[in-house]
Order: sequence, then structure tokens, then C-alpha cells
Amino acid sequence: MIGVLLGTIVGLSRFAEATVDPPLQMLRALPHLGLIPLFILWFGIGETPKILLVALGVAFPLYLNTFSAIRQIDRKFLDTAVVLGFSWWQRFTVIIAPSIAPQLLVGLRQSLAIAWLSLIVAEQINAESGLGYIINNARDFLRIDVIIFGLVVYALMGIATDGIVRILEKRSLRYRSEA
Repeated sequence: MIGVLLGTIVGLSRFAEATVDPPLQMLRALPHLGLIPLFILWFGIGETPKILLVALGVAFPLYLNTFSAIRQIDRKFLDTAVVLGFSWWQRFTVIIAPSIAPQLLVGLRQSLAIAWLSLIVAEQINAESGLGYIINNARDFLRIDVIIFGLVVYALMGIATDGIVRILEKRSLRYRSEA
């Protein structure tokens, strides 16, 4: 939600682009998995650093896709809405939201893949339980079968979440013709 909200704000406002985008691009340039030691120091070992690490990883694809989608909306649509007397909310719900939906859903798919990657790494380094912890323990005891099984479980969860987004995409974009 943070990535979509920031992408919307920056996409709709040149002022926000000039003030909010540069610090976000600096933060985006940091490898978020490299922040794990800081997150452990700041938030301890537990669920909080894992949640924050995943959130940081998923925010940027959503931010960039939302920002880009808003900037690619045909200006003629927005001008026509103004001529027709649409309120700002009507322009947002009738023109902006449907126009950005395809690219936003692509960002969601990218974000979910990053979320699983972030979770795997976070659980292997900073956890006392979870699938990543089990995989890490299996490595210590040379249990290749457990490692492979854990990776297969992650892959299945990844394909399941991607499938859910594809279903959402198919339902929300059903107005588009099938090619």
C-alpha cells in the first residue's frame, strides 16, 4: 500500500516528484537484503525485522509501476473529463484507476516474487522458526533432501501467489480483448 500510495502521489504531482522521488530513489538503490544486520540491531530477532524487510522490498516495484502508469495516461482523457465536468474523484475512479490497473498488477507480481525472496533470506538469517530456519538447519546437518523440499515449498507458494494475482488480473481487466 505504501508503494502504491507514494507512486500515486508522485505520479499526480510534479512537486511531489521533485521532493519525494529523489530520496526514494536513493533508498531504492540500497540493496534491501544488505540492510538485514541493521534491521536486526534496530528491531531485534523476531517477526518485526522480517516484516519490514519484506515491506521494503515490495514497496519499490509497486511505487515505480504506479508512478509510471500514471504518467503514461493519455492527457486527452483527463482533459476530456475536465470538459465534461468530472470531479477530481470521478477522474481518479473512472480514468486514472482503470488506466493504471494493468501496470499496477505487473508491479504486484514483481513485488510478490521479491517478497518470497526477502522472506527466505530473512528467515535463514534472522529467525528461530519458519521454513527458512528449517532450511538453514538442514544445511548445518547436510540434509539436502530437506533443503530441496523447503525450496520446492517456497516455489509452490510463489507460483500460487502469482496465480492469485493472474486471476485478479483476468477478472479486473476482463474489458480487454484476449489476444
